[in-house]
Amino acid sequence: MPVAAPLVLGIETSCDETGVALVRGNTLIAETVASSMDEHSRYGGIIPEIASRAHLEAMVPTVQSCMAEAGLNLGAVDAIAVTAGPGLVGSLNVGAAAAKALALALGRPLYGVNHVIGHAAVDQLVHGDFPERVMALIVSGGHSSLLLVDDIATDVTELGCTLDDAAGEAFDKVGRLLNLPYPGGPHIDRLAREGNPKAIRFPRGLTAAKFQEQHAYDFSFSGLKTAVARWVEGERDAGHPLNLPDIAASFAEAVVDVLTAKTIAACRRHEVDTLVIGGGFSANTQLREMAERRCAEAGIALRIPPIRYCTDNGAMIAALGSAVARANVAPSPLDFGVDSSLPLTTISLQPQA
Repeated sequence: MPVAAPLVLGIETSCDETGVALVRGNTLIAETVASSMDEHSRYGGIIPEIASRAHLEAMVPTVQSCMAEAGLNLGAVDAIAVTAGPGLVGSLNVGAAAAKALALALGRPLYGVNHVIGHAAVDQLVHGDFPERVMALIVSGGHSSLLLVDDIATDVTELGCTLDDAAGEAFDKVGRLLNLPYPGGPHIDRLAREGNPKAIRFPRGLTAAKFQEQHAYDFSFSGLKTAVARWVEGERDAGHPLNLPDIAASFAEAVVDVLTAKTIAACRRHEVDTLVIGGGFSANTQLREMAERRCAEAGIALRIPPIRYCTDNGAMIAALGSAVARANVAPSPLDFGVDSSLPLTTISLQPQA
């Protein structure tokens, strides 16, 4: 008889969500998420100390809630996965400490895994195992990364990344320029659906011919953010009322144009016919619509998980932990340290030779 896939408990605490989930194979058994977003909104951004304290308060209740939803006790868990990075170092340490305590108390293997790669792995809970090779575009408040995935557990290559602001970060900063509530991304998304994306021609960063050799798959949105700021300043100085829907639509168009154009080009160059998009910004309406259109034109199958899996959650970490465990990758040492800038060459932390 085939051996059942291990039941993996995943813990995610990279930023402001405390996420806990149980996954067996590619099946989500239960999940619970506690967010501290409301505590940060008054400050217009994430406050690391507040996030860390919120994780401390939420950790035990969130684990208990997840286990209760599954109707299981902790003794049923076969392995534990936790975000080792990248993320806020204080928040990461809270999750890692909890995961280490559980692994030690239960005598179970522990896997410290990469948060960004988890955003791709979670798609397998929805659409099943990846084909032999896929491209993954991970876009969120802190990350814009283009990954070539030959094996989600053992073989991921970073083709490109953001050189300054990530896509979601740029949306939040432009939202602040337009005096929109924090986080600005959802508000710009809503306004953009009412505006004309061709009203203003904002720049497309790193798309000129001179950048194609060194930065063909890298992203830069800092210049775009500055261009929006100058446009808004010019309109206000001239006494013109701001057309927020047109500004939002034109800005969003510039971001998703670059993201999708570079990604489709990477798929063609590497002969990849499946694209996975993940991360919090993958909930963006304009990105989904343009990606669907351009993938259809290029004959590329597009996989985007439901919005509930786009933001940070324990399911993504449990899914990656499940893939790593099933690939017989060595568990992480109990004394591993978290890494706020964990490179994408590291899928899971390995024992030192």
